[in-house]
Amino acid sequence: MQETRQNRISRLLQKELAAIFQSQTRLMHGVLVSVTRVRISPDLSICTAYLSIFPSDKGEELLKNIVANEKTIRYELGTRVRNQLRIIPELRFFIDDSLDYLDHIDELLKK
Repeated sequence: MQETRQNRISRLLQKELAAIFQSQTRLMHGVLVSVTRVRISPDLSICTAYLSIFPSDKGEELLKNIVANEKTIRYELGTRVRNQLRIIPELRFFIDDSLDYLDHIDELLKK
């Protein structure tokens, strides 16, 4: 029962975080930030979001900027989901480099 609720809340947070990043990166031409996965702790207090950033060479710089603005993002998330959640979870962001890994494997197989 608890896992079903966690999955529902993680899908909701993924959708809302994606909308927030889409609106914020609209001003930066040539940069795309997508939320690939969201995991939430069993007590719903910590949300871990994995971000895929294109182009990948700007990934570290954008992640530092996102972590620096974590409170603003959490506030924006709180205004969007205030009717669904009582407590807005603490946000943690990580880079999802699985696409870069797949490209690397593909290059090695072509050689």
